[in-house]
Amino acid sequence: MLQRRGIAAVIAALEAEEATLVLLEKDHSDEQLKRIRQLCTEQGIPVEEGSQSDVWRMSIPRRDDEDEHPVALALVGRNPSLDIDEVFENGGIIWLLDGVEYATNLGFCIRTAEVSGAAAVIIATTINHAERRTVRGSSMRANRFLPVIYRATEEVLELAKKHRVRIVVAEDVGSIPPWEADLSGDVLVVVGAEREGVSEAALAAADQIVRLPMAGFVPSYNLQVAISCLAIEALRQRNYEGN
Repeated sequence: MLQRRGIAAVIAALEAEEATLVLLEKDHSDEQLKRIRQLCTEQGIPVEEGSQSDVWRMSIPRRDDEDEHPVALALVGRNPSLDIDEVFENGGIIWLLDGVEYATNLGFCIRTAEVSGAAAVIIATTINHAERRTVRGSSMRANRFLPVIYRATEEVLELAKKHRVRIVVAEDVGSIPPWEADLSGDVLVVVGAEREGVSEAALAAADQIVRLPMAGFVPSYNLQVAISCLAIEALRQRNYEGN
């Protein structure tokens, strides 16, 4: 898991220099939060302070033996401040939203990618500052916890080839279902807008093209559903085990 939950676990992650971001409940009275802030300052770790509901909402489901929700959370194993070259150097599962235009769709996709353990989300479209605020809001501010980078599709594909990251594209012209694609290891998963689909450049660069099976009359899924299907399949292939 990418999350450390609770004061003791957060302090342990900081002392082991594993944490890359810390989320604290604002104005909470626990004295140990001062220790967490001190360690973050010493290590240059960003600290987000949110309301009780924000911290609780971001906490993975509590165990039966926990009396209450935690007041401190730490992100480990992923650095939200990585640039695009560092993202590809580190590898993992990277999502490319190729030409997706609607800000709310982009936000929902970021949230799904983050929840499913993505290394980064790259957005290949041009949107203004107001639309970027909408993206952040509709992602439930999940953009705080992974790199979200805006770049042209062609640049992203070139970086994937340079770093030997496999490219898996989801499109109607695909010949295999998601469970026959290789979504393990270092992989760039490309999805496009609901109407136009992915670009010709992405199709030409693909190592595999996946087609989601459909049995109804309407010939396409909602974009968030398509991403969710691929994300869950990727988790299965990566031998995910719940906490």
